[in-house]
Amino acid sequence: MVDTKREIERKYEGPPAGGDTPLPDLTDVPGVSRVIDKGVAELDATYYDTADQRLATASLTLRRRTGGDDAGWHLKLPVSEGVRDEIRAPLSDSVPDDLTALVRSRVREAELVPVVRLLSARDVRHLVDASGTLLAEVSVDRVRAERLSGGAGSAEWTEIEVELADDGDPAFLDKVEKKLRKAGLRRSASASKLAKALEDTAPRRSTKPGKPEKSEKSERSGKAEKGEKATKATKAATDAKSGPRESAPRTAGDHVLAYVRAQRDAIVELDPAVRRDVPDSVHRMRVATRRLRSTFRSYGKVLDRTVTGPVGDELKWLAAELGVDRDQEVLTEHLTAALDGLPSDLIMGPVQDRLDTWSGARRSGSRQRLIAVLDGRRYLDLLTTLDTLVAGPPLLEAASKEPEKVIAKAVRKDFKKVADLVGQALELSPGSERDLAMHDARKKAKRTRYAAETATPALGEPAAELVKSMKSLQTLLGDHQDSVMVRETLRELATEAQGADENAFTYGVLYGREEQRAAAAEAALPGEWEAIEDKGAV
Repeated sequence: MVDTKREIERKYEGPPAGGDTPLPDLTDVPGVSRVIDKGVAELDATYYDTADQRLATASLTLRRRTGGDDAGWHLKLPVSEGVRDEIRAPLSDSVPDDLTALVRSRVREAELVPVVRLLSARDVRHLVDASGTLLAEVSVDRVRAERLSGGAGSAEWTEIEVELADDGDPAFLDKVEKKLRKAGLRRSASASKLAKALEDTAPRRSTKPGKPEKSEKSERSGKAEKGEKATKATKAATDAKSGPRESAPRTAGDHVLAYVRAQRDAIVELDPAVRRDVPDSVHRMRVATRRLRSTFRSYGKVLDRTVTGPVGDELKWLAAELGVDRDQEVLTEHLTAALDGLPSDLIMGPVQDRLDTWSGARRSGSRQRLIAVLDGRRYLDLLTTLDTLVAGPPLLEAASKEPEKVIAKAVRKDFKKVADLVGQALELSPGSERDLAMHDARKKAKRTRYAAETATPALGEPAAELVKSMKSLQTLLGDHQDSVMVRETLRELATEAQGADENAFTYGVLYGREEQRAAAAEAALPGEWEAIEDKGAV
């Protein structure tokens, strides 16, 4: 059993271990009525990672901690600066399976081993308002770090941690920080205790004879830089990240690879969110797979299709698996909203109950299947293949050319395909053939949009405008396709209702409304496309 807590905190540099408590009087912080001394807690935390620190490289921390009021396993996932989701599991001797699953996209087949032990004396104070409500917890942590792998160093320091109370206003942290800064404290240079421990306990490099040793500051800076980069086992992925990112993209290949890299990163980073069923996470991962596959197809003159083609096939498989859950989610949301919008006298029979049963049964099955996919060998192999492709991209001759020519040509080619498909749809009469043509046009509009996204850094405003145009067209065609799918679902539900001797009237009403929605999209398409054609491609 695991639970999640949103953690919003800031860390500040304190004096060397053993010094006096570096806290100023916080009772005059606006909103604070009292500062309550909660005593000192002795904490013993062992941090786990791969031998090459894949979790630390991604700013993830996994620890087993005793002492305090939250002993157990804690996995911290970054959300934004100063904000993390802490996933907690009960104390056990080995890493809980639930937490192992949440880091699998990073760890793959590598073993999680103890890397650092932190012994902390935490002096805790609660900042409360006039009603006694907790505003924030402030702690002075005197820390001793011991390296458990990759060396045998140790380090000691003191830091101040200010953690916002649950459901608190983040602006309150600014008020506390103002007081701390006046007292001479500053934000910590390290994002976490683990990051600082890895930096401060890293083996020192020996200096060559005849050369002066680095200053402590430059030594520390060098180790920090090293700590931010991945080590050997993640070298394939990290080289692709740190190499091209150090300089601005210049060639067509640089721009395409930057986009490919961003989508690969998105898939890996979204994996824990999908496993936790975070809203919209499945959709976002599915979009990343589509962007990658579209990029391979649109920029076949830049990346060798004989290499990217099979990878694209695997991405298509993953998108389909993700779609089982996502399509179910979209249909349920739409049908629920449509039912809520009906007058009560048009709702006959247990329509909501049947919809809930249909949705719950299907979603339960799709979630189980999706988790099995993310735990499977095929998915993990795909992630490794993407790392390899990014590290050693199959670049063709056009990759070294000016992006203005190569990329613009690819975008215009995709735009022409959209134009042809929209034209075909407009020539057809309403019905299944037009539905299919509009669906095909929607898929090509997405591909053109993604190609234009790739091109925007190189081509600027024209590409950005095309992204907007394709997004608008995609929305219109998407509404039409959603109506097609909803009508199919309504037919299915109506059939089940009739089989159970229930009144199917409401399903017919909803079906008719969906027909009207589809007709409205078809009527709007000519004007929408005319406006897009007037703007043209890049």
